Amino acid sequence: MDSPDDYDSPWKEAVESYFPEFIEFYFPDASQQIDWVRGYQFLDQELRAVVQDAELGKRFVDKLAKVALRDGSERWVYVHLEVQGSAQAEFAERMFVYHYRLFDRYRQPVASLALLADTTANWRPSQFGYQALGCSIELNFPTAKLLDYAAHQDQLYSNSTPFALVTLAHLLTQATRQDINARFAAKWKLVQLLYQRGWDKQQVIDLFSVLDWMMRLPEQLKRSLWHNIEVLEEQEKMRYVTSVEQLYSEKWMQQGMVQGLMQGRLEGEQSGEAKALRRLLQKRFGPLSDDVLTRLQAASIDELELWLDRALDADSLAGVFAQ
Repeated sequence: MDSPDDYDSPWKEAVESYFPEFIEFYFPDASQQIDWVRGYQFLDQELRAVVQDAELGKRFVDKLAKVALRDGSERWVYVHLEVQGSAQAEFAERMFVYHYRLFDRYRQPVASLALLADTTANWRPSQFGYQALGCSIELNFPTAKLLDYAAHQDQLYSNSTPFALVTLAHLLTQATRQDINARFAAKWKLVQLLYQRGWDKQQVIDLFSVLDWMMRLPEQLKRSLWHNIEVLEEQEKMRYVTSVEQLYSEKWMQQGMVQGLMQGRLEGEQSGEAKALRRLLQKRFGPLSDDVLTRLQAASIDELELWLDRALDADSLAGVFAQ
C-alpha cells in the first residue's frame, strides 16, 4: 500500500455509533450488567481533562462513558474503554493511572476495559499493581484480543452483529497488507455481506464507511469496487451507498470525511456539511471552541463548502476562516 492503513477514525466512529453492540460483542459479561434502557453518555471532554498529560502509545479509541447498572441501584458506573493498536510496555500502567484519576474525579465505580488490536500474539496485559511496606494495590481489567478471532472467521461471517463485520475487516486488512488483489476480493465479500444482513439503510452506510476506511484500495480497484456496488444495489433494489454522490465520496474518503458526508445527505445538506467540516477540523486541529462550533452551525452552504476546501491545506483554524 502507498500509505499505512489508518484505523483511528473508523474504530472511533463504530464505537460511538454502536456502543451497546460493541460492549455486548467484546465484553458480554459487562454488557449483561448494564441497564441499556436507561441510556448512556459519552464524556470525551471530561476524559481529556483528566488524562491530558498521559499520552502513552498508539491507541485507536480512548472513550469514557457513563452507564447505569441493572442491579436496581441508582448509581452510575464510569466505563473507560481503550482500543489499543500496538503493544506497549506501559499500557497496563496507563490503564491503572486513568482508572485512579477517574475515580478521584468522580468518586464513583470505574470499569476499565481494553480491546487489543495489535499484531503481537503473546501481548495480553490485564493487570497492574505494586506493593511496598505491607501496602499493596492491584487493578485487574478485562481485555479482548482481536487476533483471537482470526481462528474463527467462519463464525464471524455467520454472525449478524455489526462488530463481527468490523472484526473481520480489521483482521482481513492486516492479512492483505502485501496483496492488494486479495484485499479487493475480501472487501467485496464483506460489502456483499452488508446487504445480506437485513440491516437498515443508515446501518449499511455506517458500516460501509468503516470497511471503506479500514480496507483502503488504490484508485483503479476503488473504482472497480464502486462499479460492483452499483450493480449490486440495482439488483437488490437498494439505493444505499450509491445514493451518496460519488464525487463527494471520492473527494472526502481520503480525508476521513465519508461518514459525515453520507450522514449529511440524509440529515439535510447544511447540517451534514457542518458535521463533516467539524470532524475534519477536529482531526486536523484538535478540540474546537464553542465559538467555532456556533459559527459552523450558523454558516450557509456556500460558507461551509469554502471552509471545507480550505481545511484540507490550511495551517491553522484562522487560515480556514480568513475573510
